[in-house]
Amino acid sequence: MVLTLSNYAKDEWYQAGTGLAEIHSAVDDSIVAQTGTDGLDYAAILDHARKVGGSALRAMTFHERAQILKSLASAIMERKEELYALSTATGATRSDSWIDIEGGASTLFVMSSKGRRELPEDTILIDGDFEPIGRKGTFAGQHVYTTLQGAAIHINAFNFPVWGMLEKLGPTLLAGVPAIVKPAMQGSQLTEACVRILIESGVLPEGALQLIVGGVGDLFDHLTAQDVVSFTGSAATAGKLKNHPVIQANSVRFIAEQDSLNASILAPDATPDSPEFDLFVKEVVREMTTKAGQKCTAIRRTFVPETLLGAAEEALKARLAKVVVGDPAAEGVTMGALASMKQLEDVRAKAREIATEAELVFGDIDLVDAVGVEPGTGAFISPLLFRADKPWDAQRIHDVEAFGPVSTLMPYKDIEDAIALANRGLGSLALSIFTYDPATARQFVAGVGAWHGRIVFIDRDSARESTGHGSPLPMLIHGGPGRAGGGEEMGGVRGVKHYMQRSAIQGHPRTLSGIVRQWLPGAPQPTGEVHPFRMAFGELDIGYTFNTDSRTITLDDIQHFAEFTGDTFYAHMDEEAAAANPFFPGRVAHGYLILSFAAGLFVEPSPGPVLANYGLESLRFLEPVTPGTAIKVALTVKSKKMRKAREYGEVVWAVTVTNQDDATVATYNLLTMNEV
Repeated sequence: MVLTLSNYAKDEWYQAGTGLAEIHSAVDDSIVAQTGTDGLDYAAILDHARKVGGSALRAMTFHERAQILKSLASAIMERKEELYALSTATGATRSDSWIDIEGGASTLFVMSSKGRRELPEDTILIDGDFEPIGRKGTFAGQHVYTTLQGAAIHINAFNFPVWGMLEKLGPTLLAGVPAIVKPAMQGSQLTEACVRILIESGVLPEGALQLIVGGVGDLFDHLTAQDVVSFTGSAATAGKLKNHPVIQANSVRFIAEQDSLNASILAPDATPDSPEFDLFVKEVVREMTTKAGQKCTAIRRTFVPETLLGAAEEALKARLAKVVVGDPAAEGVTMGALASMKQLEDVRAKAREIATEAELVFGDIDLVDAVGVEPGTGAFISPLLFRADKPWDAQRIHDVEAFGPVSTLMPYKDIEDAIALANRGLGSLALSIFTYDPATARQFVAGVGAWHGRIVFIDRDSARESTGHGSPLPMLIHGGPGRAGGGEEMGGVRGVKHYMQRSAIQGHPRTLSGIVRQWLPGAPQPTGEVHPFRMAFGELDIGYTFNTDSRTITLDDIQHFAEFTGDTFYAHMDEEAAAANPFFPGRVAHGYLILSFAAGLFVEPSPGPVLANYGLESLRFLEPVTPGTAIKVALTVKSKKMRKAREYGEVVWAVTVTNQDDATVATYNLLTMNEV
């Protein structure tokens, strides 16, 4: 049965009646779907995203958007078998599809969790520290992020029809920006099915998500400075899009994640019998064959010490010989097909270019024995391992990427040579280094960091938990400099900020505090008769302050604290030695004694509404406290947000400890969980 794919525009499913293009199975080249976009009004699609989707999303808090992501991920997991059923025709094995489908859902789960834990229950995000400007504290600055008022155009590659969409969609929706998804044609039947699941979940506001399963027409002609284009694919296509006159004229944000010649390095401390050698061989072969090598992070260049070149070649060939190529649905198959016959032709052509500079030591460019299919049927290819003994005499192996199960093994002389060869790729998404020596690892980072977006070190201790060379993670950036495109995706909250605008706001701390809904130094600190620990979460106002009585710290207090805790540091016990210290006038109180006495001054001991003190942050001791000093505390509600599906709230308290002269002795943020 041939599917006719639908676009999802202005909250309606639409099938083009003309201009349909065919999508072929990677396994047997049969037609599995057709798609087109004739009749779509791209200006109206953008307008709908901005006015309807954007307005609805911007009205939600980060936490509300995060909850949407969690619901979307759950919907995918509930219906994942529908997606697995469609995925076989893309040439992917079940394990390949697991990365795409369940890995994509996992990305949404992680982004949801980070949104609820790390972002405020608000629509404005504070960036960095409060900046005092005026001497009297009446004028200050604060950086903030606000949501862009445009739409995000997501142009995705063919290799991961689900994950490729979701890894962009997570930070975009969390930022409050609507998305228009444009998948590659090959595999778009899987993307369309996933979008149906997302829409049918019923949690997305209207206009938040639209889908274009074909050409983009004049979409780019209607972009504004508030829009974002996020692209994954080839450098050639990225260059064309990036240079579109509207993108240039309107300074439209353009995020590119391009295919690159990623590398893996076996460090010089490894030997043929070391665990790192075996881990290296296993990882190179895994990266060559997962998704038939169609990963933007796959290992294209493989470097080993020149003394280990022969041993590495033999070990790689022995492991590659165990790879079973064929129909992903056939039992025992470990590597499926390339995405299409066109892709097969491209990989073969690129492999022939590489063959002009390197010797093919495993596989056949034109022939492969594929299990479960007729000879010559489908986009199947053998894993291809090349060897180049003189990497500095070659050019194509550092410039040409065969986007399939293809890698070139090369020797290096020393660490500096390995660094230079890795960097010759002129920018990559991922580099893996197999070493058990931290000093070697540091040397590599210093040398290769500027050219690589992600560097993973794998050794005998980390291997069991390591996600491997080519697994982008939602909490870490995915992108790279130079040839890799210069963009960054995911990265936790960093990815969210790509879809927001940073502004510097200035004014009285009272005004700034009202804007960010967080108490800032110099803002009003109203007091009342009720101790704040006796107030439920909903009753606490930002800035509400409790000023304590004072307590004088005596020499006996210091002596007892030292004996009780065992902290007999000389500054607390020896007057003469302490006085010789340029920071102290003589014996001083322990910092933790000050914290303990401060808590004793502000704590209200009755049960609830405060449930737990779970930590403190940003502790600073600013003035020494000598015997006879009287300290007091100002406890201020700094910020608050709901946690755990509104079962309880998190309150951040600004604690300021001062002495009898009103000089600040210590400051910190106290974190508590409170009843709602």
